[in-house]
Amino acid sequence: MEYRFSDTIESFKSSAVREILKLTQGKSIISLAGGLPNEQFFPIDAVKSAFAQVFDQGKGVLQYGLTEGFTPLRQSLSKHLERKGIRASVDNMLLTTGSQQAIDLLTRVYIDPGDVILVEKPTYLAAIQVFQSRKARIISVDCDADGMNLQDLESKILEQAPKMVYVIPTFANPTGKAWSLERRQGTLDICSRHGVLILEDDPYGELRFGGGDTFPSIFSLAGEANGSPVVYTSTFSKIVAPALRTGWVVGDQNVITHMTRAKQAADLHSSTMDQQALHVLLENFDLYAHIDLIRTEYEARMRQMVGLLRSKNWEGMQFIEPQGGMFVWVEMPESVDTGVLMKYAVEEGVAFVPGIPFFADQPQHNTMRLNFTHTDSQQMVEAFDRLDRALQKMQAAVS
Repeated sequence: MEYRFSDTIESFKSSAVREILKLTQGKSIISLAGGLPNEQFFPIDAVKSAFAQVFDQGKGVLQYGLTEGFTPLRQSLSKHLERKGIRASVDNMLLTTGSQQAIDLLTRVYIDPGDVILVEKPTYLAAIQVFQSRKARIISVDCDADGMNLQDLESKILEQAPKMVYVIPTFANPTGKAWSLERRQGTLDICSRHGVLILEDDPYGELRFGGGDTFPSIFSLAGEANGSPVVYTSTFSKIVAPALRTGWVVGDQNVITHMTRAKQAADLHSSTMDQQALHVLLENFDLYAHIDLIRTEYEARMRQMVGLLRSKNWEGMQFIEPQGGMFVWVEMPESVDTGVLMKYAVEEGVAFVPGIPFFADQPQHNTMRLNFTHTDSQQMVEAFDRLDRALQKMQAAVS
């Protein structure tokens, strides 16, 4: 049989993170690669209890459900989002199979081949994969510690006439950056003025360190959902558990309606069993105390990683200490190719993600993403000793 695949198959490339995760399975490799929440803090008893309560409601809980998602959960989420200044009714909300599906659905209904999408430099690699699958032209906007460069953003809007801007303004993947309020408002103002839709991806926004208030989403700055220039997506993966595969997207009702129709064609609806259990969890479990626990534990791990980076003091290394999230982004001297370093690192028994796949264009070969949430204290010390040995061996080999 000769299989005649579509032209789009060329755009579906393996995720660098997924390939590294496969590489580390079943081996004595300490992984700083995956964006994995720490299962030590999953609320297992609360989740088990929630599912038991759902089954107590009878066989009907196993039936098909609405494409839009379990209505009581959408109502609970609407209240949850009010805490973040996001005003959205159930009609402005679609439950998805993780926030990854929200990115895919919006791209399906909004982007045609050849359309331009502006992204941060660097940005989430799985979003790049989605945009490439629609044969979009992906163009990076210059960024610094405070977010997108507003002058470069407006210049590229005028030059490239993009259809959409994709951003992760709060504890971004991969950089861990949190945009300033000025950059959030400025991006909103510029995109509104030029009629460019913003897709705001916010999987890490609840994970702010230091006990401060969460950063305002760009969506909340825009005001009401209907007529908004912003579509906002988030997920339960980082604040409850990723296995439940439940995310949500909010936006203008017309946008959500088109995304819902696209979802019907994709999978009819996401797991209503998981959605019902999450609704019970939200109603009966102190989610915000749980989030506080995660913040505290992740902050301790972040501070250890930052301390280890400073103690190694690799020549020419730069990084920004994150205010939340799950990642530290490291820039090495231009002479260090982290793709090559990764090979030496695996030989030493440690893994990370080289920065190249996070760039839509003009990749920086001297960058890497390190995850601090999934590694315990003792392993992290050993991981950095191994990484240090790998760097020394690579430098000795090229000298």
